Amino acid sequence: MNKEATKRGVLLVNLGSPDSPKLKDVKKYLNQFLMDGNVIDIPYLLRLFLVRGIIVPNRSKNSAKLYQKIWTEEGSPLIVNSEKLTAKVKNKINSPVALAMRYGQPSVKTGLQELVDKEVEHVLVVPLYPQYAMSTTRTAIEDVENTENKHFPSLSLSYLPAFYNNDAYIKTLAASIKTKLDINNIDHLLFSYHGLPERHLKKTDPTGNHCLQTSNCCTTPNEAHKTCYKHQCVKTTELVATELGLKEGSYSNAYQSRLGKDPWMQPYTSETVKNMPAKGVKELAIVTPAFVSDCLETVEEIGMEAKDDFLENGGKSFTRIECLNDNEGWADLLASWVEDSKLFVDAY
Repeated sequence: MNKEATKRGVLLVNLGSPDSPKLKDVKKYLNQFLMDGNVIDIPYLLRLFLVRGIIVPNRSKNSAKLYQKIWTEEGSPLIVNSEKLTAKVKNKINSPVALAMRYGQPSVKTGLQELVDKEVEHVLVVPLYPQYAMSTTRTAIEDVENTENKHFPSLSLSYLPAFYNNDAYIKTLAASIKTKLDINNIDHLLFSYHGLPERHLKKTDPTGNHCLQTSNCCTTPNEAHKTCYKHQCVKTTELVATELGLKEGSYSNAYQSRLGKDPWMQPYTSETVKNMPAKGVKELAIVTPAFVSDCLETVEEIGMEAKDDFLENGGKSFTRIECLNDNEGWADLLASWVEDSKLFVDAY
């Protein structure tokens, strides 16, 4: 199918959220999320026992309380911010634009149906994840492809690759940080990324022998970097720090939201934040570049838990830098990308 001769549409895909902070909705969401084999990558029956027999029964009440802390009158921050971004992109381009969530609503099927109803034949899929990971980008693409094959086989698809090192994205992110923070009046800027089990890094290494298996694997050029989440996090920080003119030692990386006892990416955000006051960091700011929309992991885990940990251990000033959300520059950038379909690839 000739992409240029067909009617194009855009599908923005984010992670998702429970329908409400009520226990039943949180349970439903956690079951869908954690039963994804790209998230907990163990055999199905073991995953079924672990998720439905242990994790969800033990974590759902606490998770519901956390969602209640961040829920707004408009709804889930992630959904609300994603909807606002979608509306802005719609107003900037001529092609139809739909929003979908990998888990929860609106589903990928709902998003694709919205585009099909507008006679779209080719869909530009935009996974809203700057860095590639099997638990975000890969599962989103698989969901889109499975839904297309089952319900919309006449559609053709192409995908926006990870944009962690895209110059325009780096400038947009850096500009957003500048508007919310006086870089010269803090001791340290911490880049906190969502963590992953180390086995995920090895699984997405196409060479099978680079990620976590060679010294300086994140900074030594290798084809594995195309799908290496940790390398892409490190590179995002490096590029943003350069754009902001940060001095060596005034910024660092850490990884949050670990689950279970398997080895995860380090250093951990929680431990890093607690230890910083003793190392002389009294004024701390945290930015979360793995997320483009504020959500439970940014608003509650960073804005509340990490803040309390830092101040209780001797810190004096804590700033959480909001995600890009529906930032005008970010909406402009997305619009420019989807207008230039040459940036998209047929397979990832």
